[in-house]
Amino acid sequence: MDPSAVAPPHVVIFPVAAQGHVNSMLKLAEILALSGLRITFINSEHIHHRLLQHADIQARFAAYPDFRFKIISDGFPIDHPRAGDHALTTFNYVKSITKQLLEELVSVPDRPVTCIIADGILSFTIDFAGDLGVPVIAFRTISASCFWTCFCIPRMIESGDLPIKGHRDMDRDVTSVPGMEDILRCRDLPSFCRVADLSDWLLQYLTTQTLQTTGARALILNTFDHLEGPAISQIRTHFPNLYTIGPLHSHLKSRLSSSSPSSPPSSSASNSLWEVDRSCIAWLDKQPPKSVVYVSFGSITTLTRHDFTEFWYGLVNSGRRFLWVLRSDSLPEGSSGAVPEELREAAAERGCIVGWAPQEEVLHHGTIAAFLTHSGWNSTLESVVAGKPMVCWPFFADQQLNSRLVSHAWKAGLDMKDVCDREVVERMVNEVMGERKEEFAAAAGDLARRARDAASEGGSSWDNLDRLIEDIRSMKPSS
Repeated sequence: MDPSAVAPPHVVIFPVAAQGHVNSMLKLAEILALSGLRITFINSEHIHHRLLQHADIQARFAAYPDFRFKIISDGFPIDHPRAGDHALTTFNYVKSITKQLLEELVSVPDRPVTCIIADGILSFTIDFAGDLGVPVIAFRTISASCFWTCFCIPRMIESGDLPIKGHRDMDRDVTSVPGMEDILRCRDLPSFCRVADLSDWLLQYLTTQTLQTTGARALILNTFDHLEGPAISQIRTHFPNLYTIGPLHSHLKSRLSSSSPSSPPSSSASNSLWEVDRSCIAWLDKQPPKSVVYVSFGSITTLTRHDFTEFWYGLVNSGRRFLWVLRSDSLPEGSSGAVPEELREAAAERGCIVGWAPQEEVLHHGTIAAFLTHSGWNSTLESVVAGKPMVCWPFFADQQLNSRLVSHAWKAGLDMKDVCDREVVERMVNEVMGERKEEFAAAAGDLARRARDAASEGGSSWDNLDRLIEDIRSMKPSS
């Protein structure tokens, strides 16, 4: 008998080579593998090397005999620093090798490809796979609200909402994004919209990638229906085959627990590209309940000397205990010398600083009262699930919009975008942890309950994921 006649469907998963993208798509890959599908996960040499160093991927994925990694180059040597300005070079390189890569994967006789789940900003995959007769499902790793806003960029240009006309225009309302008319100001749009020239390459590239998503067979979003209802309703009018299956980190834990009730998943399992310093957990264990603000600006954000100094003063002057993640590459050289000795002494008394932390575990720790965050979507969802209010200091991309959702749509925190001032840091930390803590804790707690319900058996995201798996099983593999 032809082995492909009885073999499980084979799904190729193709993320952008960046931690936030790989993190959520690897979680989806594990859920699909747990459900009995064959998985090939395309990973860059650089990312894979760091996952082997700092995460438990070998042990975790050894449990799935039909799971394989396919390692490719991203156009740079493995030890290259890969600064943000190299992104375009990487995109162009990956595009140049994708056709041959997919042809190679499709031609393996004992592993016919059923479909490809491709990162939504690698839309060229849709055409290359189409030529091979393989359907593509797009996965956008940003919020539904940000995806919908990007989809509406042509509408914003036509209505005159774009371009933004300088700093004086930043607080003008944006009214041409259906379903979000009462939420958005110019300063809340994705950072690449902050251009005076509409021919800007990044604006054009990301708009094109978003619009080309309509060529995919379906769309996956890491969100849940209650969290972003207005945007999701609008997206469905253009993408009727839409799967909202988040929060994926919570969903994965639910699926693992359901498959092995006697051995619940470890809370420390991660897809981290950084070495985790677990000494911070021992430090948290010694602090009073709900007394600590957790501070982390993610895997990409960099701080200027001014930013670093203002946050340091603000945190110390707040009088609150804090756990602060400061990556080795997030500060300009000599920044630590800008901190006076008396501030260092105060921080040593009630602060803990580490290079990287086990974030999901930290956010669920009973001593954490709030999260000072860059508002990356994965971090935002992790805070939502943990029920922690947020103070948002977005850096770039979708983060400007996510922080507006936190403060304005969900009312689960405060938005500090476009400001880095010690007095504002001090005031906002104290608002969230002090005078308004009950208000924000109640809103965050309600979101957490709804998130857990969505990602539990019988919830909306659980049912949508079951539907996705059924749809994949109904597809015919490439021959």
